[in-house]
Amino acid sequence: MILLKSNTPRWVIIILDILLSLFALLFAYIIRFDLKADAELIRVEWDILSKSIGIYILVKITVFFLFKIHKGLVRHTSTEDLRRIILASFVSSLIFAFFGFVRFKLFDGYFLFPTSVLLIELLGSAVLLLGSRFAVKLIYMESIKNKDVEDRVLIYGAGISGLITKRTIEKDPLSKKKIIGFIDDNKKLSGNRLEGLTIFNSSKLERLIKDEGVSLVILAIQNPDKGNKKKIVEICLANSIDIQKVPSTNSWINGEFSSKQISKIKIDSLLGRKQISLDEGKIRSELAGQIILVTGAAGSIGSGMVRQIAKYNPSKLILLDQAESPLYDLQNELATEFKNVDFEIIIGDVRSFDRMKNVFTSFKPKYVFHAAAYKHVPLMESNPSEAVLTNVLGTRNLVDLSLENEVHKFVMISTDKAVNPTNVMGASKRIAEIYAQSANAKATTKFVTTRFGNVLGSNGSVIPLFKRQIEQGGPITVTDERVTRFFMTIPEACQLVLEAGTMGDGGEIFVFDMGESVKIIDLAKKMIKLSGLELGKDIQIKITGLRPGEKLYEELLAEEENTLNTHHPQIYKAKVREESPEQIEKINELITLFGSQDNDDIVVKMKSIVPEFISNNSRYEKLDK
Repeated sequence: MILLKSNTPRWVIIILDILLSLFALLFAYIIRFDLKADAELIRVEWDILSKSIGIYILVKITVFFLFKIHKGLVRHTSTEDLRRIILASFVSSLIFAFFGFVRFKLFDGYFLFPTSVLLIELLGSAVLLLGSRFAVKLIYMESIKNKDVEDRVLIYGAGISGLITKRTIEKDPLSKKKIIGFIDDNKKLSGNRLEGLTIFNSSKLERLIKDEGVSLVILAIQNPDKGNKKKIVEICLANSIDIQKVPSTNSWINGEFSSKQISKIKIDSLLGRKQISLDEGKIRSELAGQIILVTGAAGSIGSGMVRQIAKYNPSKLILLDQAESPLYDLQNELATEFKNVDFEIIIGDVRSFDRMKNVFTSFKPKYVFHAAAYKHVPLMESNPSEAVLTNVLGTRNLVDLSLENEVHKFVMISTDKAVNPTNVMGASKRIAEIYAQSANAKATTKFVTTRFGNVLGSNGSVIPLFKRQIEQGGPITVTDERVTRFFMTIPEACQLVLEAGTMGDGGEIFVFDMGESVKIIDLAKKMIKLSGLELGKDIQIKITGLRPGEKLYEELLAEEENTLNTHHPQIYKAKVREESPEQIEKINELITLFGSQDNDDIVVKMKSIVPEFISNNSRYEKLDK
């Protein structure tokens, strides 16, 4: 138990343990005689003890060796070491009691040690052995701890995860963090102490930041209320306080995490809503044991749908996409994460009727989740024929084949840009919605449409763009200071699609509660702060002007539509206007126009199908006059 950076020799540890045990034995005798022993009494007791002391040392050494209490590194004493010490002390006392009984019966009528001495020695030796190790560990931890404090830290969450976070930081010799307390939403914990640190209510955060000089808040709650978490993050950003988070337990290494795994918080912490509650039983009863086709399976939403559906044990999951490399990556992921799911990888284009017909006739899917689409507004504004081919023709192919092959349910994934569209992409998705809705009355197949806004982290979305621009040193480009958008995370979007898809009876357009719309420029500013940078000093924001077809504000429902509540508080059913039969004829005529490659002709036809399609900031504005 000598404090050394290198390992202390084992024989030294054994000798020190024996000396501590002997001291415990001496202490036991002193206690027994109440510190009043005279010379004669000491002589008599020593005469009895001298015949036992050799056995005492021999037993201690033997038991300590058997329990290997000298093997552990003293400066890293663990609960396992403590368990061995306690057991070794107890076993030693049992052996002393046994040999004492043998001596009393067969030899001189004395026990090895008086019973009171035996009990006091057991407690004393255990305390001394344990205490000495703890003292060495504490001294060692203090000696290697970094004395330079750079961050005064509050831990958000006074539960198990928060406690583990505290211990992890304190054990890290390189850490420059000083933990000053915990904050928690539970008012009942306020004022209590956890391992010597005070627990404050989270409502006191701003006062603590000012009074205690807090420079860092670590979010250590594994599943916090998203509203409360958002409030904490907002306060930290407003006061220029760094925010970090503890990773989920799934990413802990061998059930433990190091302080190096504590990372910066992501922007979606400011945009999330309360945890979505799904009707798991309903979804499972619909999808379990079914053959399910997902188009656009390699995309952000498509792959998210695949991951969600795989949890419900379909009999076969068909992954269709034309993007070879992303599909290959998804295939490898499924083979690792969902080993029990039977899946088929199909490389194909929804625009090819013959290829799609082969897929339907070969696999006979009962559910189709249609996520394949072109979605980038500026690109489709320049290439309307491609928007029509993929978003309209591709949807028509799948709808017709679903009818022909008696698919049970067809769920189309649409967008808020289909509402009062101002661009070709939005109009093409609205036309696809019309075609799918019109097919609902033709057969037993149920056609359901789901419509939502921007998805955080999806391919080409604003969050990855801003992140990349920040990493490159800026500037961050925002089209207009007034632009607002609705946001939803990929898992949220996919979960709501599943819920809406399984509840739909056919012909509905479901819209989701997207929360509050967010100003894009505010989003950019918050991402800069979360990155630890200062706007105007470390990085700039550049206003570039609206792109062709881009809206300032997005909507989820057209003026002619209104919503009806469903059983799910975050899903609404749009009450849509009836479309005339002529619309389908016009849609078919539109598809034939792609061969001419005349963009104006294509857009004019789209506007005749969707009268509310009024171009904005686009060369096609002339067609509205």
